[in-house]
Amino acid sequence: MSLIKVTLPDGKAKELESGSTVLQLAQSIGPRLAQAALAALVDGKPCDLSAPLTADCQVAILTAASPEGLEVLRHSTSHLMAAAVKALKPGVRVTIGPAVEDGFYYDFDSPEPISEDDLAAIEGKMRELAGRKDAFVRSEMPADKAIALFEAQGESYKAEIIRDLKAPVVSLYQVGGFLDLCRGPHVPDSGRLKAFKLLQTAGAYWRGDEKNKMLTRVYGTAFAEQKELDEHLLRLEEAKKRDHRRLGKELDLFSFQEEAGAGLVYWHPKGAMVRKLAEDFWRDEHIKAGYGFVVSPHIGRAHLWQTSGHLENYKESMYAPMQIDEQDYYLKPMNCPFHILMYKNSPRSYRELPLRMAELGTVYRYERSGTLHGLMRVRGFTQDDSHIFVTEEGLAEEIGRVVKFIRHILSSFGFSEFEVYVATRPKSGSIGEDAWWEKAIGALKQALEAADWPYKIDEGGGAFYGPKIDFRIKDSIGRTWQCSTLQVDPNLPERFKLEYAAADGTRKRPIMLHRALLGSLERFFGILIEHYGGAFPMWLAPEQARILTITNRADGAAMALQARLKALGLRVDVDLENEKLGAKVRRAQLQKIPYMLVLGDKEAEAGTVSVRHRSLGDQGVVSAAELEARLLKEVADKA
Repeated sequence: MSLIKVTLPDGKAKELESGSTVLQLAQSIGPRLAQAALAALVDGKPCDLSAPLTADCQVAILTAASPEGLEVLRHSTSHLMAAAVKALKPGVRVTIGPAVEDGFYYDFDSPEPISEDDLAAIEGKMRELAGRKDAFVRSEMPADKAIALFEAQGESYKAEIIRDLKAPVVSLYQVGGFLDLCRGPHVPDSGRLKAFKLLQTAGAYWRGDEKNKMLTRVYGTAFAEQKELDEHLLRLEEAKKRDHRRLGKELDLFSFQEEAGAGLVYWHPKGAMVRKLAEDFWRDEHIKAGYGFVVSPHIGRAHLWQTSGHLENYKESMYAPMQIDEQDYYLKPMNCPFHILMYKNSPRSYRELPLRMAELGTVYRYERSGTLHGLMRVRGFTQDDSHIFVTEEGLAEEIGRVVKFIRHILSSFGFSEFEVYVATRPKSGSIGEDAWWEKAIGALKQALEAADWPYKIDEGGGAFYGPKIDFRIKDSIGRTWQCSTLQVDPNLPERFKLEYAAADGTRKRPIMLHRALLGSLERFFGILIEHYGGAFPMWLAPEQARILTITNRADGAAMALQARLKALGLRVDVDLENEKLGAKVRRAQLQKIPYMLVLGDKEAEAGTVSVRHRSLGDQGVVSAAELEARLLKEVADKA
């Protein structure tokens, strides 16, 4: 039998007999790897451990320690869950069950409602099925036969999916008595699925279309080890406590008014104050960094969006046009074309570049009702947008400036851990010469390396017109959030025929940088709430201190202290209710106010105040001057 050469990720090669399976390869490397192996990448394509290797190839064995391996584990667990649901509720029809970030889900069309009360029974059935250690068996079938098979089983959704695939042959996976349409790969057998938990149910329209039937979506999560699952469940419990939707209501920060429309945020005074403070800081720092502020309209003629390419590539996320003077106008989904028009308004010289425009511009994007999620996904939001027009020669230096600026802004809001990705040229559909892409990607990498920011490569993740850097922040309970982005764009300058007069007298095109630091202010505000659990740092707290009186005799001193602190720009309220001090303290604690300033007869007479911190407790008695210095320093330090 002929031999083949298999190259491993570390560059080492092994010789195997042609036809050897991936599992046999893993066994030849070592028993521990074979035991941990779940699937593999063969020449970059995912496959099962049972797949034969018939030619020279590159192979990476996937375990649950890798994101790809964990995804396989979770996808297999979704199949196990569907098998359990089918066993418990025979009339159920199945639809799709992918792995998603942190877990998996499966959508069911059930004659009887599937509620969260059913999850324990489903989970128990899953454990029973897992204990059988049934193999995940792959097969292929002509599409027409697969359609007939699923229709005979009453699985009309599967038949519909196959018709839409328009593929001559489809792949199926069977585990125990459950057969599913699936590309795979899967774990070798159900016995590999041990650490899983079903979390909740939700409604979901078939294919995300409100015109289709409402299905029941069951969410779950899975890990290789029970310890990892337990840690994840603890994080989920903490996340529930920090849920911005609950805290937003409890702290009276914002609301949604269904009477006026879904996905539109109403900022209450306390929430609007936090937003104002964040915006004021944002503006002040941009002035220092050499940006000019602009304000653009909320609507624009159809011609503008045709030129920018939005009507061609983004129309499904734009609202229907309105007729004005017999012309179509659209609500803006982005600010870019408006900033470009301001650039074009005057002749430009290389001496003006880089030209930096910044705007807190409100944009409108259509999101399906099922995807709306508090502040994290809304239909109208304010984007902290900036567009920088720069020469090709000045590109690397300007990217370096932006990268440093991003770190400064995000760290000021209390984020110190980041994941950074350089997204490279897509494999298809992109424009521009290879040399230009290489230069732009090199400039992005150079800027990150100069800033001592480790980064990973997101291969093929760039826009069709240019590469980008994505910055993900890690919050206080370890979750990552996509936040800042920096995109290099020669496309829109070309579409709009932008020019500048170069030093040699020729006319050249500028390069455009799209840059968002916070992204959507609404979403960033939601992230901030959850990062701090609603207990904003002193500089962002809508109410920084509350004065609590022990007796009514201290009311005058309390009002005088409030006036003194407010004159310094501090946000201070007074609780003069005729209640016990403990009740006042509890009320202030529930509102997560940083400082409680207690005044009784003794403090009022001595001109002092007893200071209590929301998390540090009793801080002793200080003079009014000492209190002022402490509070002002904490605000200035953004501690």
